Amino acid sequence: MTDGRLPTHLLVGALLRRANDGGGMGMVLAKGDAQGGGILIVAAEPGAPERLLERALDLDGKPILRNVTPNDDLTGYWRRRRDRDRDLWVIELTVAGVERFIADTVASN
Repeated sequence: MTDGRLPTHLLVGALLRRANDGGGMGMVLAKGDAQGGGILIVAAEPGAPERLLERALDLDGKPILRNVTPNDDLTGYWRRRRDRDRDLWVIELTVAGVERFIADTVASN
């Protein structure tokens, strides 16, 4: 990629490996475009409700996490998003400190 960011499939692989290496679990719920697909993360932390976090870019083009958790029907929300955007990756991560964990991986890429 010309902007210096990792292709999406490598970033997803890094998130899954780091979750598994950190004593958590990660899995792909839907594969998207390998090079430039978006990433929607079902973030599960033991003892806390699931949230949906989306990799996005801030106004300076730096990667950030945006909380897009709906008020209800989390699974229905990501499935509708996936139906509209076949390039979107949907992954689930279950690990302690999940939001910080994701931010550390996504912000560096």
